[in-house]
Amino acid sequence: MATITAAMVKELRVKSGAGMMDCKTALTENDGDMDAAIDWLRTKGLASAAKKAGRVAAEGLIGVAASGTGGAVVEINSETDFVARNDQFQEMVLAIATLALESDGDEEALKAMTYPGSEKTVEDYVTEMIGTIGENMTLRRAQGLTVDEGVVSSYIHNQAAPGLGKIGVLIALKSSGDAARLDEIGKQIAMHVAATNPVALTQDDVPADIVERERAVLIEQARESGRPDNIIEKMVDGRMRKYFEEVALLSQTFVIDGENTVADAVKAAEKDVGAPIEISAFVRFGLGEGIEKREEDFAAEVAAAASGQ
Repeated sequence: MATITAAMVKELRVKSGAGMMDCKTALTENDGDMDAAIDWLRTKGLASAAKKAGRVAAEGLIGVAASGTGGAVVEINSETDFVARNDQFQEMVLAIATLALESDGDEEALKAMTYPGSEKTVEDYVTEMIGTIGENMTLRRAQGLTVDEGVVSSYIHNQAAPGLGKIGVLIALKSSGDAARLDEIGKQIAMHVAATNPVALTQDDVPADIVERERAVLIEQARESGRPDNIIEKMVDGRMRKYFEEVALLSQTFVIDGENTVADAVKAAEKDVGAPIEISAFVRFGLGEGIEKREEDFAAEVAAAASGQ
């Protein structure tokens, strides 16, 4: 029997798009013959993933899992919203979100974890599902939050099923107060984050390149007024203060009451919780954000389907 090397498995994986363990099995079953292994994978419906993997996947679901002092959020993409309503796909996303909670949201560690009820890694299981469901899918990203004391609260917007939807938010609250009451305010703030999509927690946390770009735009706008530079500088400073109020979470007007800032709302909640509260971090995943979607006209799509492409 031929010795199956890691290089052979890697080569077959690149050629077929099938999972690592499937490639190893295919080579073993065919005594290391690469072409025969590819045919074996094709008969099992596993090599079809290679072609599908080239297609844009911008739909899918955000999955969230939170428990006590930890939480995780993942984005798993598919090509169509139809697949996002598939029970098998939803089960997979929720299972991976739960695993992400165990891995503290470490994406690479998550991909290498064993998928529940199988001997495959999460990465290989997703690849297998491409062949099973018939669409390209990707585990695009994952992130986790933890606190030593307090809660990590979560919120899902446009919920397709418990823990699954189009927008997923985690809020990490540090506090020694009542956990149940703390989670209540945490969920409200998470809803706020889903609605407003803040850039950062505080003004100081807004990335420097974003600040510079915004200031440059405001300077050009102010110059169109024809006013002297010293007046323009004051105008821009004022507009930048307004900008920070709009993009920094703690400075934003709390959408739940429409009056207080988020920082003031948290301060007011301390009496009910029974201890000081600090928002230490937040995460917001919006489905498909940043993915460039390919536009195809309907006629071209029909022609491609008819030709088997």
